[in-house]
Order: sequence, then structure tokens, then C-alpha cells
Amino acid sequence: MQQNRFLSYIALAVGIVALSLSAMFVRWADAPGPITGFYRLLISTILFVPFFIHRQRTAAPLDKRFVWFPLLAGIFTAFDFAFWNTSVQYTTAANATLLGNTSPLWVALFALFFFKEKLRGSFWLGLILALSGAVLIVGTDFLSHPTFGLGDLMASGAAIFYASYQLITQRGRAHIDPFRYTWLVGVSATLGMFVMNVVLGNSFTGYSSQTWLIFLATAIVSQMVGYLAISYALGHLPASVVSPTLIGQPILTTILAIPLLGELPKPVQWIGGAVALAGIYIVNQAHLQTRRETPNA
Repeated sequence: MQQNRFLSYIALAVGIVALSLSAMFVRWADAPGPITGFYRLLISTILFVPFFIHRQRTAAPLDKRFVWFPLLAGIFTAFDFAFWNTSVQYTTAANATLLGNTSPLWVALFALFFFKEKLRGSFWLGLILALSGAVLIVGTDFLSHPTFGLGDLMASGAAIFYASYQLITQRGRAHIDPFRYTWLVGVSATLGMFVMNVVLGNSFTGYSSQTWLIFLATAIVSQMVGYLAISYALGHLPASVVSPTLIGQPILTTILAIPLLGELPKPVQWIGGAVALAGIYIVNQAHLQTRRETPNA
């Protein structure tokens, strides 16, 4: 039991590092952001096929009534990846990762307005802090970027789609096991991103060998290792531990971006990031506490 707990913390750390490298891969790839997202999903989905087949042979048949959950979640994932991967090309890796991780705020707000969940006073404190921190970050980009904060806005939009994915998955996972659910999400998201790239006119070929290696790396490291490691951790650690810890991802991305991308945040952005992270943490804790106090929420 103690060993499983130790391994779970190791897996959680590995997952955070793997996901923190996502922005680096997008920036290093000499390709449009949606193309990098497409190949990240396509390659990982193909590599996940053996796991899906094994699960199909050993588990109960899929109930077709619930297949629409992962298929819809995949569409949300496609929009999330398209917006976020593009945002990295218009703002710093740190900003994109931080704003892309504001999804807990949207999850809680959706839960309030659509599912009528009650929210604690600490949630609103966290929300104010998170939004204030985001304003400090985005406001700086409005002054320094010729695109007037377009990347920051796209990263924030990605967070809304990621929150939608989480809400759908929260319900879908009650009926489908994680391996088959993840694979079906991957299939749906890959098809969604294919359509988006066709509409945008992005080329699927003609990239350098280095870029193809980056496509492979982001599929294996960010998608497969990152998501499997986090899933393993969630199997042995409570979500109340995992969820707040994942907030460390933007911090690590910011630190890694200094030597790997040469991006040094301005002092006001360090402050904004710290305030936003504190707000997201408080929101996480308030939302988790509300769910514990509300049976079957």
C-alpha cells in the first residue's frame, strides 16, 4: 500500500513534467498549431489501439447508449487543442499554459448555472483572485504584443473547451472504463482536428524530419505518458490531492521556458501568475469541498 502511494506520487510528478513540455513541442514544431495537435492525437490514438483491443476482449461489451459521451468529449478536445496549440504561437508558453489551466473556474461556473450546484464563499474569493491574476498577465501582453493579446484570449477559450470536456467525461466515465473511453475520445478528437485543418487549409505533409520527430515526441510524451501517468495517480491518490498538484504545471512550464525557449516573464507576470495560481487552488478546494458535502453531486 505504501509502495503504491509512493509510485503514485512519482507518476504524478512524471505526468506534470510530461504535460509541462507540451508548449515546448508546439513551439519547436515548424508547423501550424492545429497540425501539431492533430498528429499528437492521431499518433497516440494509433499507439493506444492494442490497449483498446485488449480491453474489448477482456471487459464487458460497450453499452452503445453511452458512446456519445466520449465522442462529444473528443469534439471538445479537438477545439481545446486547436485553440491552445495556436495560442502558444501568439503568446508566451507560460501565459498559454497558465490561462489554459483556468478550466477549474469554468467547470465550477458551469456546475453553478447548468447543474445548480451551490458554491461556497471561498469559491468567489478564488475566482476574483484568478481573474485578477489573469488580467495582470493579459494586460501586459496587450501592451507588448502586436497581436493585442490574441494568444491569451485563445488560451482562455481553450480552457472553456477543456472544462466542457471534463464535465462530459465526469458523466461518461461512470459508464465506460478509462482505456476505452480515452481511445474513443482520441478517435473523435482526431477526426475533429482533421476537419478543422482542412477548413483552415493547413497542409498535412511537407514538414521536416525534425518536425515529424516532434510530432512523435508530443504524442508519446505529452499525450500517452502524461495522461497515463495522471490516470495511474488518480487510481491511488484522491482527486483532492491530484487536482491542486496539477496547478504546478504552469509553474514548471514557466521555469522550463526560460532555458528551453529563452522566455523570461516580466515581474508583473510573475505576480499575476502567482495570484492566478492561488485563486485556482482556492477554487479547486472550494469546489471539492462542495462536492463532498453534496451527495451524488
